[in-house]
Amino acid sequence: MQQGGAPSRITRSECLALAERYQSHRWMPDKANVRHGVDTAGISVDTPDVSYQRLGAVPGWWRPGGWNTGMPYQWGGFATPEDFDRGIAAGLAAGDVYTLEKRRMLEAAVSQEATGIDCSGFISRCWNLPRSYSTRELGSLCDALPSWDVLLPGDILNTYNSHVMLFAGWEDAARTRVVAFETGVPPYWLVVRRTSSRTELETKGFQPLRYRGIAE
Repeated sequence: MQQGGAPSRITRSECLALAERYQSHRWMPDKANVRHGVDTAGISVDTPDVSYQRLGAVPGWWRPGGWNTGMPYQWGGFATPEDFDRGIAAGLAAGDVYTLEKRRMLEAAVSQEATGIDCSGFISRCWNLPRSYSTRELGSLCDALPSWDVLLPGDILNTYNSHVMLFAGWEDAARTRVVAFETGVPPYWLVVRRTSSRTELETKGFQPLRYRGIAE
């Protein structure tokens, strides 16, 4: 591990460029990449394709047989865009949606027959980490920021054992609207760049953190 408890070094511009790659990644699945049921290990898998329309759940979005943009969410996923494309070509399930049961089972609910990226895997890739660090672990690599007002692109907003997003900037001069990259937040089952209310995120308990290995 490098100086300051950081297992990697990356610049802010490199971090944001990686995030953009995930958001803009184009890929073409077929019916072999659709999966609804259990894998050979007995783990439940549901791809967020358009056929996923369960009552009370966030519906799926990607379509087989055509181009899709944005890497899909996969519980426990840590794929690079290249890994993902190889997995799709090999017939892996394209993504795997989050459920409360998967949250309960944690790593035991990760299917090896699916490919994609989850929220903490996404941050881990954007920081060029050697493995996926969960939302329970990311804080150990970071310094807590004294205020949201000092956030810089490449920092994160994290909720322990729940969700994490990559800060990209402020939408307004008053710093009331946060622009961030994230995945797996309703109604999106893919990596997106979106704007959220600072007040809403603060109310939900998001904490501003700075990776010790990021170059200023």
